[in-house]
Amino acid sequence: MGYTGSMLMVVAPSGAGKSSLVNALLENDPAIQLSISCTTRDPRPGEENGREYHFLSKEEFLKRKDAGDFLEWALVHGNYYGTSKSWIESQMQAGKDVLLEIDWQGARQIQKIVPDAIWIFILPPSIQSLEDRLRKRGQDDEATILKRVAAAKEELSHVGEANYLVINDLFEAALFELRQIISASRLRAGSQLARHLDLAKELGANS
Repeated sequence: MGYTGSMLMVVAPSGAGKSSLVNALLENDPAIQLSISCTTRDPRPGEENGREYHFLSKEEFLKRKDAGDFLEWALVHGNYYGTSKSWIESQMQAGKDVLLEIDWQGARQIQKIVPDAIWIFILPPSIQSLEDRLRKRGQDDEATILKRVAAAKEELSHVGEANYLVINDLFEAALFELRQIISASRLRAGSQLARHLDLAKELGANS
């Protein structure tokens, strides 16, 4: 896209600790904007429209999809999810880094359109530890937990497509690694030259 901001895609199976890591990252880095996805699934207890997701009817979602309003969209477990194209472009044009919490299907779609997008996969230290975390949350019944574990195994088979892998065993170590990836993304030549146009012009470099 040639924007000064970076696009960061964080992918992880349920129970890998993605939300906790992302929340900690956003809390201390105001230069990162979280993309709020649209979805047709029902809100969970405590969720608010416009905070966790923009909750849409299936009809409204499909209307926006057909109009080209989504940078990516996917049908996951019977519900649609999509990412607003216009909002992301406006943030990146303003020099903000945009972070997307999406699944591997969405990340794959976006990388085809935006090759510079950075795909970060958050991994559990083992499948057993992921299953243990799901049980400790106490949010799902046994059948749902087994379904989530099976889905996680399918998701994790795509880790080789990501640019970076962060293993969330020790939380602080995983958060440090995530911050290091963000720092490196901001130092890429294209982004740096786009931020420092006068220097780029003086050097005769193209951003």
